[in-house]
Amino acid sequence: MTALTLSTAAIPGLKADAIVIGVAKGTASGAGGLVVAPGAEAVDKAYDGRLTGVLETLGASGAEGEVTKLPAPAGFKTPLLVAVGLGTQPEKDAAPDPEALRKAAGVAARALTGSKKAAFALPLTDAADAGAVAEGVLLGAYSFDAYKNKDLPKNKGDKGEGGKDKKKDAKAPLAEAVLLCEKPRDKAYKTAVERATTVSEELNRARDLINTPPNDLDPEAFAAVAQAAAKEHGIKVQVLDEKALAKGGHGGILGVGAGSASGPRLVKLSYTSAKAKKHLAFVGKGITYDSGGISLKPAGHNETMKCDMSGAAAVFAAVVAAARLGLEVNVTGWLALAENMPSGSATRPGDVLRMYSGKTVEVLNTDAEGRLVLADALWAASEEKPDAIVDVATLTGAMMLALGNRTFGIMANDDAFRAAVHEAAEEVGEPAWPMPLPEHLRKGMDSSTADIANMGERMGGGLVAGLFLREFVGEGITWAHLDIAGPAFNEGSPFGYTPKGGTGSAVRTLVRLAEQTAAGDLG
Repeated sequence: MTALTLSTAAIPGLKADAIVIGVAKGTASGAGGLVVAPGAEAVDKAYDGRLTGVLETLGASGAEGEVTKLPAPAGFKTPLLVAVGLGTQPEKDAAPDPEALRKAAGVAARALTGSKKAAFALPLTDAADAGAVAEGVLLGAYSFDAYKNKDLPKNKGDKGEGGKDKKKDAKAPLAEAVLLCEKPRDKAYKTAVERATTVSEELNRARDLINTPPNDLDPEAFAAVAQAAAKEHGIKVQVLDEKALAKGGHGGILGVGAGSASGPRLVKLSYTSAKAKKHLAFVGKGITYDSGGISLKPAGHNETMKCDMSGAAAVFAAVVAAARLGLEVNVTGWLALAENMPSGSATRPGDVLRMYSGKTVEVLNTDAEGRLVLADALWAASEEKPDAIVDVATLTGAMMLALGNRTFGIMANDDAFRAAVHEAAEEVGEPAWPMPLPEHLRKGMDSSTADIANMGERMGGGLVAGLFLREFVGEGITWAHLDIAGPAFNEGSPFGYTPKGGTGSAVRTLVRLAEQTAAGDLG
């Protein structure tokens, strides 16, 4: 991963491959056109105060995500200048918000793929800004190339000079980023960058898991990854295999995994702090591949279903991050892992499963499987009587229709907690929106055969799924459900600090909730 350092080095004498500065759209009275953000004063001076004119000539507007490259001024030891858009500046001399800095740093880091060293002269007004830029760099520089063989020639017999095979062009991520600021030795700045590094490393680990092909990441393999990380970071881990799940009566997880040659797992990760006064439980949906089961998905809907374990990946990353940060809160993560496949042993539409809670569920659609594995894990989490439970899942296409591909929905059995989760998500830059749990939709899941069916009304399907999950939360326990079906996997082009493929959605929200709980600011 990209190495980060803080420095007060003067820009003209700095040796690097590129210098990154920020530019914005000025809209305040008397500040129309392009505005050069603080941090780039030395660069503007070297252009005799005409930097904005040069950039505008090259087409720069300051729009979010825009990158303009130009030669550095004469006398600079760094050859390249990279101006990255910060978006609209609403007021003259207004500082960009942390998310704008995070996005700009991510765009610049990606644009500098293949570079060894870059200096980021973005406006850092406080330690929070330094942390945001650090996160943007580390998340924007992410790449997943574990399955690309860089040692193969482009074409058979394609020879370079001296008869050697030409290797595939493979640019490595930005190797080193220097964050220029006035207080590189300030404890708050160092702490912010260290925190950003920890959270980004774990979020990128979640991305790696999401991007790993399902033939290499089945439930057993995912559990092994969790066990290794737990051992490394002093986290207690318990893994229930098929026999243990059957003995314990986890009918939901077993029912979903019944059609696969790869057996299901329920992984419990427990981070404890001697100074903790609160206990949070995070529950993640971990369908390592979702074919839909007997209710097979139509053509065109299977190709990215390796991402259906994104919720479990987020929970796993958040627990490890909490442990590495030494947060004064107890955090338990539950990873409900299964592969949903059609076979002669698979659960059929019309089957009835007896869940870990003792309730029976009539399975009307085997492609509504995520709620079944979550139901068992939610009840297991409830048995420990935590102060709050948050589950994370790529649960419904209906949520994508409602909120699009970049926003996750939040449902809860407590309005204040739902608002707190929403605020935490917005604070860390993860777009989210509070959603209701309309009581009238519950009746649609009534079953003449079992206690409840796993399907209800088609309209409002994302809310119906939330209502189903609520049935398996212990009485009196505060609970929230995050449906990350939209933002969990980016099938389009990279944007901001978000890559193509697995995104690690919800990791930062969970970590922030743990931090707030440790500080006594949540509940």
